[in-house]
Amino acid sequence: MKLIYCVEDDVGIRELITCALNTADFEVVGFEESQSFYEMLKKRTPDIILLDIMLPKVDGMTILKDLKKDAAYKSIPVIMITAKSMEIDKVKGLESGADDFITKPFGVLELIARIKAVLRRANIQTEDQDIIELCGIILDYNKRKVIYNNNEVTLTFKEFELLHYLMMNKGLVLSREKILQKIWGYDYEGETRTVDMHIKTIRQKLDGVECPNYIKTVRSAGYKFEDQLDL
Repeated sequence: MKLIYCVEDDVGIRELITCALNTADFEVVGFEESQSFYEMLKKRTPDIILLDIMLPKVDGMTILKDLKKDAAYKSIPVIMITAKSMEIDKVKGLESGADDFITKPFGVLELIARIKAVLRRANIQTEDQDIIELCGIILDYNKRKVIYNNNEVTLTFKEFELLHYLMMNKGLVLSREKILQKIWGYDYEGETRTVDMHIKTIRQKLDGVECPNYIKTVRSAGYKFEDQLDL
């Protein structure tokens, strides 16, 4: 079942969308503003996002741009929803990375058709992106496998998710706090040294197949996956 996040401040429209999509065999989580949406996004990644433009505090265009800047979320398809019919708004949304645009009022059947069409396009585009290959390390997200030098590296669930997160954000420094929120969840109450211990274990397991250390410690900042080894 595909998971859809609907960010819409109008409770009536949000409930209508949720009910209609549930009937169409989608799982829907609704949000009336950006904060609750961002918090849930750190816990669970949706298959597609329905995003209203006119939102309180942080508008939909800003949210869209933030999503497309983050390597962890930029591939999530986004359909913009708005009451505006001005062409300039559609152009701005599409140029910022939106996959489609639907204007209120809209029919439920049209919305469902657009969602299915965007999901089909997304599946075609990302069919090969579920496999990440960097520095000879092959990570197959769907099969939950990591291969190096033709050897499978056995990782726990959290180790696998952590390595995937680092590889998805190659070259970017990720703080321990950001890693905790992404991998362990927003409400996790453990200490940041949990991240250090998992990084240490991943390094040890990769070292077991003579893999160079591509996971770099950035002092007072966090960690990053670097494809250029220090000479």
